[in-house]
Amino acid sequence: MDWSWLPEYGPKFIGGIWITIQLMVYSLIMGMSLAVPIGLVQVAGPRVLSWLALAFCTVIRGTPLLIQLWLIYYGIGSLFPYMEGIRESWLWPILREAFPYAIFAFTISVAGYAGEVMRAGFAGVPKGELEAARAMGMRPFTVLRRIWLPRAVQNVMPTLANECVFTLKSTPLAATITVFDVFGVGTMVRQETYKIYEPLLFVAGIYILMTGVIVLLFRWLENRVPRPRVSSGA
Repeated sequence: MDWSWLPEYGPKFIGGIWITIQLMVYSLIMGMSLAVPIGLVQVAGPRVLSWLALAFCTVIRGTPLLIQLWLIYYGIGSLFPYMEGIRESWLWPILREAFPYAIFAFTISVAGYAGEVMRAGFAGVPKGELEAARAMGMRPFTVLRRIWLPRAVQNVMPTLANECVFTLKSTPLAATITVFDVFGVGTMVRQETYKIYEPLLFVAGIYILMTGVIVLLFRWLENRVPRPRVSSGA
């Protein structure tokens, strides 16, 4: 094993790690912001929005993320240069970069998968808890904020942890549209040094460490969340 290339490419790997973290965090925040209403309308309606949410989740979960990413970047992204006024607007410095398209693709992927997870979470909250909250005079939004949403998240916490890990392991796809995340830097090292195994092993080790941090964080959160006590009968 030859690791003599590591000091030279170490700073680039640090930059790649930062890009990977940004891809994951931004996608999870925006994706979960969409997943909550997507899951909620499938349980509570109205029916038209429920059907639209189901169709969205079906399409996102039924097509490979790589195809979604390429359709967004090479499809939608290729149209902007031909739109009048785009090149002269403040949007062009953003739209000409690959990073926003990767964020958008990962966001809708998180929304599609986590939307189904949240649907199961909302459906799994006992109706008696919601009825008791309404009987106490809580308004619908207060019931959602104080009872329904927290209990739904509690129900699906382990699944959400898996979704975070899945999103992290999906970020290497961004390298296919010239986003130099950790995997992209590893690919560059292989191309420039003709080393195959060492860069791949190094990149794999980085992802293992990042996955471990996510797992430990969610386990800490699970231990912090109080769980309802089940009393045994006399």
